[in-house]
Amino acid sequence: MNKPAAIYARVSSDRQKENHTIACQTAALIEYAQKNGYSVPPEWVFQDEGYSGAVLVRPGLEEASRFGG
Repeated sequence: MNKPAAIYARVSSDRQKENHTIACQTAALIEYAQKNGYSVPPEWVFQDEGYSGAVLVRPGLEEASRFGG
C-alpha cells in the first residue's frame, strides 16, 4: 500500500504559465512519488501560478504549510 504525500509546484512568469510548466512540474512530482511508493491525492496537490519564489506569501504555499500541521 502506498503512503500518501502532498506536493507543491510554482511558476512565476507569464511565459512559464503559457508553456504549462506548472502542469509539467506537477506531473513529474506525481510520477516521482508513485515510483517511490507514494500516492498523491488530488486534494493534496498545491500550486501557485505567478508568484515569485522570493515572496513567501503565496496562497498555495500557505495552504500546504497549514496542511502539514
